[in-house]
Amino acid sequence: MSVETQKETLGFQTEVKQLLHLMIHSLYSNKEIFLRELISNASDAVDKLRFEALAKPELLEGGAELKIRVSFDKDAKTVTLEDNGIGMSREDAVTHLGTIAKSGTADFMKHLSGDQKKDSHLIGQFGVGFYSAFIVADKVDVFSRRAGLAASEGVHWSSKGEGEFEIATVEKADRGTRIVLHLKSAEDEFADGWRLRNIIKKYSDHIALPIELPKEVAAVEGEDKPAIEWETVNRASALWTRPRTEVKDEEYQEFYKHVAHDFENPLSWSHNKVEGKLEYTSLLYVPTRAPFDLYQREAPKGLKLYVQRVFVMDQAESFLPLYLRFIKGVVDSNDLSLNVSREILQKDPIIDSMKSALTKRVLDMLEKLAKNESEQYKGFWKNFGQVMKEGPAEDFANKEKIAGLLRFASTQGDDGEQVVGLADYLARAKEGQDKIYYLTGETYAQVKNSPHLEVFRKKGIEVLLLTDRIDEWLMSYLNDFDGKSFVDVARGDLDLGNLDSEEDKKAAEEVAKSKEGLVERLKTALGDSVAEVRVSHRLTDSPAILAIGEQDLGLQMRQILEASGQKVPDSKPIFEFNPAHPLIEKLDNEQSDERFGDLSHILFDQAALAAGDSLKDPAAYVRRLNKLLVELSV
Repeated sequence: MSVETQKETLGFQTEVKQLLHLMIHSLYSNKEIFLRELISNASDAVDKLRFEALAKPELLEGGAELKIRVSFDKDAKTVTLEDNGIGMSREDAVTHLGTIAKSGTADFMKHLSGDQKKDSHLIGQFGVGFYSAFIVADKVDVFSRRAGLAASEGVHWSSKGEGEFEIATVEKADRGTRIVLHLKSAEDEFADGWRLRNIIKKYSDHIALPIELPKEVAAVEGEDKPAIEWETVNRASALWTRPRTEVKDEEYQEFYKHVAHDFENPLSWSHNKVEGKLEYTSLLYVPTRAPFDLYQREAPKGLKLYVQRVFVMDQAESFLPLYLRFIKGVVDSNDLSLNVSREILQKDPIIDSMKSALTKRVLDMLEKLAKNESEQYKGFWKNFGQVMKEGPAEDFANKEKIAGLLRFASTQGDDGEQVVGLADYLARAKEGQDKIYYLTGETYAQVKNSPHLEVFRKKGIEVLLLTDRIDEWLMSYLNDFDGKSFVDVARGDLDLGNLDSEEDKKAAEEVAKSKEGLVERLKTALGDSVAEVRVSHRLTDSPAILAIGEQDLGLQMRQILEASGQKVPDSKPIFEFNPAHPLIEKLDNEQSDERFGDLSHILFDQAALAAGDSLKDPAAYVRRLNKLLVELSV
């Protein structure tokens, strides 16, 4: 054994301690995944060496045959996994094996509940990698040396998976990493060649480099022990290079788990080879669940990039637009240079062509899912809907296609579930309806009960109910769908077009003319609070509402700007009243200017509350209301 120097004991990061404890208990029912995770890490380490060696061939140190070896010792109850990949320095070992450097780690930890079943899903989304070793081992030793460092700069990391780990400098002749798992007393089933072989075939057959197990052969004369030969037990070819007809669903699913570091099967996938002007292969996956850091824009995202089957880059984000950042997979190009960089990717016209084609392929995959697997698409929308809503603003070329994938709540439903597609909405539109009507607001209850919907209920016209914070911003980029324009029912002077009869229109004009005097009195009473006062065509039951000017910001956008500290443009609402409502009739007959003013402001404030807005002067509203109550009680 090599002499250890500079030995020290260090504590795990708090998050690592939490993760280890929960993972060991939550994932215990699927303990064999430890080998899949360690092999996946080893494969990544080999990929990184292969890439770095393109510029620095000396890193291969004369050993260009890259592989992973898995061995076991029944007597010692150990399983050993060794790769000749990039390896780790002492600093790397402390960083990678003692801390979790993922953005949003603390936020992720808050969501862990202690419920083993629920937490196993979360942990799977987070990715456990190396720490899965402690599911079956009560002690783990790691011996590693980074390629390019001297043999004397090897590192030995050791831990029992509790609060701390030891690290020391050791002599290590070969580059790469060797992990020794000291199995728990109840886990010696894994110190078995047949068991290990089956796990590798099940989870890691797709790994594109040899995974070797020892094969015992007859003893050589004069030697005590039989010689050890190594045999490759996996297919050792890149899965995406094989014809689709030769790849089983189970293989696609396991490859996804390797690429995405996810524990669950993907929702859907698309495997495609392009030949002609451009030559590349893509294998794209839609995850079943959203990753915990989906809304952290700085989080790593993108596809694994290979050039002529040589790994070049993790998280190559130039191949898909940001609103599709949840898509996982690989792209393997024959047209790019092996020394391609992120900067080159951002400027290369080949990338623009590939990005356009890959984006359409993802959208086609989602269209197919929505058409053929509606229940699965509901699950997709719950997880990724808000991200998809970023699409129309970012991807003008595919705006119509994205719009067809959007889902909304509507007045046809009663639970606020976002399941209505625009094509479905138009398919059941009223005869003569040439608009898509929608209403935005803070909550489903608020928009569902909004006075703005009264005329639509009366006429049986469906209205989309939009309550996500992003919705008003989204609709500023969606002008029409399938030739039908969108109309915000709370904005401007509502015109139902052919849905109003000529008799209705004529009657409305006559009523408006008869109430011109009341309009002028209200303008005087409300003064600078309003931009305009008019008779409403929207109301059937409520006395008054506030409409938004055609060019003004709605409540959602105002609140977003205020929350981000930006200046909100000045705007005033339009006060609309229902001339047939008893309160308006009483108001019209009120002789006292003071009482008329108080009642007008009360109606204005109530309309603001019904719209989900806050009152600018709540004390004045309470004072006027109390005054009115006192008068009524006398």
